[in-house]
This record gives sequence, structure tokens and C-alpha cells, in this order.
Amino acid sequence: MSLFHVTRESDIPLVGCLYFGVVDRGSNLLQIRPSCGCNLSCPFCSVDAGPSSRSRVTDYQVDLDYLMEAVREIAPFKEPGVECHIDSPGEPMLYPDIVELVGRLKGIGEVSVVSMQSNGTRLDEEMIRSLEEAGLDRINLSMHALDPELAAYLAGRPGFDVQGLIETAENIAKSRIDLLIAPVYIPGINDQEIPKLIDFAIRSGAGKRWPPLGIQKFEHYRLGRSPRGVRAENWWHFYNRSMPQWEKEFSLPLRLKAQDFEIEKRPMIPTVFKRNEKTKVEIRAPGWVEGEQLGVAKNRVVSVVDCPKKEGSVRVKIVSNKHNIYVAVPA
Repeated sequence: MSLFHVTRESDIPLVGCLYFGVVDRGSNLLQIRPSCGCNLSCPFCSVDAGPSSRSRVTDYQVDLDYLMEAVREIAPFKEPGVECHIDSPGEPMLYPDIVELVGRLKGIGEVSVVSMQSNGTRLDEEMIRSLEEAGLDRINLSMHALDPELAAYLAGRPGFDVQGLIETAENIAKSRIDLLIAPVYIPGINDQEIPKLIDFAIRSGAGKRWPPLGIQKFEHYRLGRSPRGVRAENWWHFYNRSMPQWEKEFSLPLRLKAQDFEIEKRPMIPTVFKRNEKTKVEIRAPGWVEGEQLGVAKNRVVSVVDCPKKEGSVRVKIVSNKHNIYVAVPA
């Protein structure tokens, strides 16, 4: 797998792509994606990330100064009260400038909250202190089981240190950084672990300002991985049967709402391409998966599936433009 550095000189915009840059889904929360590599190979990964990936051919890493230019340009458009959530189709802590990124995001006037998703494997005590000093407000920590054998299986890494992850969670909770435990519920795999994780979140002191848990529903994705024999629950069952039984057992609200995080609708960055619109893009980078290339037009990235060229101009048809993330096919 190759690593592509996205810099100002690369002339690749930081809006339009799911893999890196800034994602605006029409609220006061901006997803900040500085990189997309991962050090785990979870068997339920929605994007087939990590060392055992069979589909990904390129990772991306964005230059810090270039990323900050984009955030500073977009944040005023969203008005004060912005949350910058550092996430990734991988592990954000692999980004080498993560601490400085947190500090610089906190320095933007419109930004009131900086949060981050992490699998916790690189969050030792020193790093937690550094992130705390930089002003990080919350870590959404991916913990899917407390049983050592099951935790190792769900991390896709033999010998995975779940005790170390437990200590990491406790250290976060002791710091000024808020802790949110974020397990993925996989029916038939970690059913017995979810109550243990809820109990652990309560005992560890998670949820000082925000909810202590954010239980996620397992989904099947075209390019993702799925444990053998697992069928995803439908949303009705998840919200009306699985979650209520745990809420009753622990007397704790688990069905989260946007208001729990002070997330509200805000105007979205204007969409520059309509669905089915035909346009010409300039190929600037290899795609995330084989056969894909990243093109540029109208200061947006366009992911071109089954692209016939690796350089030059390509005429394409936009097939998806949701949330300013553009996917196209050759026209």
C-alpha cells in the first residue's frame, strides 16, 4: 500500500473526498480527516482498513498547514459553536502531528469543541497528557469487548492488550478529557460484552460532560468486512429491542440524540455538482481502491470509479454528491 501526501502543492482540494480533508454534513460538526491509515484489522471494519486489507491500495496524509487553511476557511461559514471531530476511515492517532492539530483547531474562534475517535492503541499516559494540554475535549474510544480472547479477535490482532486499553480508558477518564466508550454491537459475537462495557463506562467515570456511551450498530458494507455468519440487525430492532433492554438494566439513556452533543443543523458548504451532471476532471492522485482515481474540478475532489486513465483529463458523470462527497464514473 502506498502513502500519498496531500499538500498545497499537490493541488488537491480538501473538500469532496470521504478519505481525507473536511467533511460537512450540514450541521455545526465538521469531520476533520488528516489521514486514513489503520493499525488494526477488525473483522467488522466498514472500510476494509488495516494490515489485512484486501481492497485498499492507497493511504493519504494531509499536510497540517494545508489542512488548517481549509478548516479556517470553512469554520466561519458555519458560525460560532463548531465541533471539530477528528476521525478517519482508520486510526487518527497515526497522524504524526495529531497533538498540534488539536491545539490549532482549539485556536479557531468559531470552534468550541474538539473531539476525536480512537482505538486507543497509541494513547499512553504521556500522549493523553499532551492531548489534554492541547485542549482536546472528548475521546470516543472504540472498545468492543472486555474478554481478552474476544477483544483480540475483534481487533484482528492476536495478543491485543485489552488490559492496556482498559487502563487507557481509566486514564482518559481521570484527565480533563471526557471519555465516551463507543462499542460496535455485533449480534451473536459480543452480545454478552455490551452490558460489561456499559458497567465499565459507568465505573470508570466516563461521560463527565457528554453521554458515557455511544453504542453503534454493525452494518454490512460493499467494501467492508463482516464476521462469518453475522447478520446485521435492522434499525427498528436495534432501537426498540436491543437498546431498551440495556437501558432498563442500567437505568441509563443509550439511544443518543444530536442534542446530547449540542449538534444542530447549519447551512452546508454549497454543492458544486448535481447528480448525473457530466463534467471533466483532472486526475491528480491514485484512488483508495484498485481502479479508482481522484480527479479535481471546481475546487472539489471527485472519486472516479473504474477510471480509464491514471493521469490527464477524464470526462465523468457524477453518480453521488451527498454531503459534498463526489463519486463519478467515466461518461
